[in-house]
Amino acid sequence: MATNAIDQTRRMLSLVTYLRERPGARVEDVARAFGITTDELISDLHVLPMCGTSFRGGDLLDIDTDGERIWWHNADAVGSSTGEPLRLAADEATALLVAARAVATLPGLRESDREALQRATAKIEAAAGESAGASSRLSVTFESEGGVFADVDRAIAERRKLWIRYYSPTRDTLTEREIDPIRLFAVGHTYVEAWCRLSEAHRTFRLDRVAEIRLLDEPSDPPPVELRDLSEGLVQPSAEDPQVVIEVGPGGRWVAEYYPYDSAEEMSEGGLRITLRAPDPASLRRLALRLGRDGRIVSPGELADSARDAAREALAAYGD
Repeated sequence: MATNAIDQTRRMLSLVTYLRERPGARVEDVARAFGITTDELISDLHVLPMCGTSFRGGDLLDIDTDGERIWWHNADAVGSSTGEPLRLAADEATALLVAARAVATLPGLRESDREALQRATAKIEAAAGESAGASSRLSVTFESEGGVFADVDRAIAERRKLWIRYYSPTRDTLTEREIDPIRLFAVGHTYVEAWCRLSEAHRTFRLDRVAEIRLLDEPSDPPPVELRDLSEGLVQPSAEDPQVVIEVGPGGRWVAEYYPYDSAEEMSEGGLRITLRAPDPASLRRLALRLGRDGRIVSPGELADSARDAAREALAAYGD
């Protein structure tokens, strides 16, 4: 099921009400009711216990599952049914209002959702009274990809293809692709998971590397794919993959941003010693050539030797 962050938030809010009314609900029944897989539901249930009625960590939702049924142990205590209105402390009201105003500015937010959020914000301001004053002097802006995010979110909602010009740092090239977007997600950066028509494969694209984007009139029709489990991070090298050690100077610190690594140790004069795993270490020779004097492969020795040989061949070609 294709989804985005806004759809997931809406679903989880509905899930709270649904579970309150159905103690001991079966996992399969709830997943079917929400039109999601049981794995997606379990993922939502892992997030819900971190939510609650207090920004200071009290009154969190005590929800768990044994894999077959879902139990909410403090449904009566959280948001008590005594009919008493929710009272926010000054810091809670400020945090809630600042967050609500920031979310209302997000690109890609449906207009109906934006209007509903603004109405809710106005009600919170009225209820908070003087406590709301401090929030008007604060603002939050998101480091986002603006129009790219909006176009991708719209394409997912309308089930349309996208044309993108995409920068690949590992090859240092720009390619033009048509993609069928499947979902947006954020793991450090914002990504779109999609079916790529150029490579005819399931691919993940980082939005800040999209140099140009265009919404197409063709319907999106990706083949069935198994969505990745992102609970352990975006890239998950195998423990059996060979280990590679690279040392970079200040001009090569970008490697730690673009490549998943096991460790990155600070070195003198702003350098890094990066340990990573790669299923095909030979593919890192290109990285060594790009780094030039800004870095070198330390181990394994045979890979370091082959990188030096490749550099000599490249220099010889320039000499000829």
